[in-house]
Amino acid sequence: MTSTEITAPTTVAEPTPGRARSSFLGRALRARLAPLWLAVCLLMLLAAVGAPILAPYDPTKVDSEALLDGPSRPHLLGTDQLGRDVLSRIVYGARASLAAGLSSVAAALLVGTTIGVVAGYLGGWVDNVAMRLMDTLLSFPALLLALAITVVLGAGLVAVIVAISIVYVPTFARLARGQVLAAREQEFVLAARAVGVADVRIMARHILPNIAAPLIVQASLSIAFAILTEASLSFLGLGVKPPDPSWGSMVSDGRQYLREAPWVVFGPGAAILLTVTALNVLGDALRDALDVRLQ
Repeated sequence: MTSTEITAPTTVAEPTPGRARSSFLGRALRARLAPLWLAVCLLMLLAAVGAPILAPYDPTKVDSEALLDGPSRPHLLGTDQLGRDVLSRIVYGARASLAAGLSSVAAALLVGTTIGVVAGYLGGWVDNVAMRLMDTLLSFPALLLALAITVVLGAGLVAVIVAISIVYVPTFARLARGQVLAAREQEFVLAARAVGVADVRIMARHILPNIAAPLIVQASLSIAFAILTEASLSFLGLGVKPPDPSWGSMVSDGRQYLREAPWVVFGPGAAILLTVTALNVLGDALRDALDVRLQ
């Protein structure tokens, strides 16, 4: 008589949420120079939040005895044509640029995702009307449309934020709609419909969490372009009203002194370049971290 061995079933430990977050963060920071560019973003954010503490001078204070002074110990990045400290104006200018970038993309993400999810889920005439409206907005060049809206609303940071938000709504709406068209035929959505779950609950609780990853990546990349758009509008005189500083207006004001005082332009120009590059690199790293094909 033979005896049979009974072995206990092997259990596989599921990853804990904390471990999953650590793995995601590790994948995001694995990209080349991602930690460095993350530090640049954090530095710009720190400058915007702590501008009153970090700025060595009042950014709007005029000093007639220090017109176009070069970089020195009192003024590390020199002064502009009115004797204002360039470093202080760059630090305060980060507030306008980051406020415009973050606020406009957040508003566009909220409105565009809502339109895209509703249009993609309901389909029919709702989808046709919403997408034709988005196609109309997309038919205009982004900067030209933002310029036209800002001219109508008037110069100022609020007008810039509204203009950039309207420009980026179609991007999130089209992306969300495409993701919903694929998700609404999944079994978990069909099962929710079969048991009588309300459409609003299905869209909010079942579809939206499953399409969030590409929307987050698009948002991170759009912030960089929103900052560029704000700088372009400020360069044209439609952004932050003087004497408040903005990187775009600083470049515009200093371009006529480029030969004798290049530091007036190079400082804010470098701030724009570093911030936009950092956000683009981090957006790419975030996309790679959320891509299941690379895991």
